[in-house]
Amino acid sequence: MSSIAILDLGTNTFQLLIANINDNKPVLVLEESIAVKLGEGGIEKGYIIETAFDRGLSALKQFKKSIDLYQVKLVRAAATSALRTAGNGLEFLDKIRSETGIVPEIISGEHEAELIYQGVRAAINMGDEKCLIIDIGGGSVEFIICDQEEVFWKRSYDIGAARLMEQFHHSDPISKPDINKLNLYLESTLSELRNQVKIYKPELLIGSAGAFETFATLINPQFKTSFTNPEIKIDLSDFAGVSEFILKSSHAERSRNPAIIPVRVDMIVMATLITKYLMNQFAFKALKLSTYSLKEGLLYEYLKNKTL
Repeated sequence: MSSIAILDLGTNTFQLLIANINDNKPVLVLEESIAVKLGEGGIEKGYIIETAFDRGLSALKQFKKSIDLYQVKLVRAAATSALRTAGNGLEFLDKIRSETGIVPEIISGEHEAELIYQGVRAAINMGDEKCLIIDIGGGSVEFIICDQEEVFWKRSYDIGAARLMEQFHHSDPISKPDINKLNLYLESTLSELRNQVKIYKPELLIGSAGAFETFATLINPQFKTSFTNPEIKIDLSDFAGVSEFILKSSHAERSRNPAIIPVRVDMIVMATLITKYLMNQFAFKALKLSTYSLKEGLLYEYLKNKTL
């Protein structure tokens, strides 16, 4: 039996997954998540500010302690949107290498979308049903039109929640004019997505982890993410109710709600508006949450290509 550590270095959150591999099947050992807000104060300027830099480095040092504790030798780390676009992203990665020995790879938006697909297809058996997967990060949003066996179209857009917040979230609660401006922006930005949806006609929308876990927790406070039960159906009327609450709520009201983790208190507003835009534009018959996302995709990609 061997072990592997997977790290997802996202714009808002750094995540660690450690799994034992038995007969080429993963058994979860540990999951950790640390809010780093790499994009705070600098994402639209293409720069990681010093305090965010320090938070990210501190998180990686904490993860390294866990990796060493479990004596994991094989480590895969993927860096995404904030580190793709930051002018000092390579400096940050050099610092990680020198101070922790972890060697992250900056992955392209296209590779990120592919890994998200690999994670989701391990969680949800889509069969031959056409689906649209959406992953809403802090820096980017990935869209994948697919079924269980094939990706028909995929694209990563730099319209993550942290970027949109800086551009469109100017009042508390968010104002109708700001919502209208965001919807117009999505209308102009996502024209290729609209064309592809018309071609392939997916009827199931799958939300990949992140904000969709918050939606599920707001609907059912007993909800807990699970490595062994990674597929959750979200009733469309339940999502409508939750989205109405989020968009009418103030920062203080969301902060007091235990279902919303601190890093998502404000970004959940942007995630809600993106999801509502899709639901209004396209005739989805169902909505599901996959608790598997990029880090699980990295894990299953490795298992597919290698034998530990």
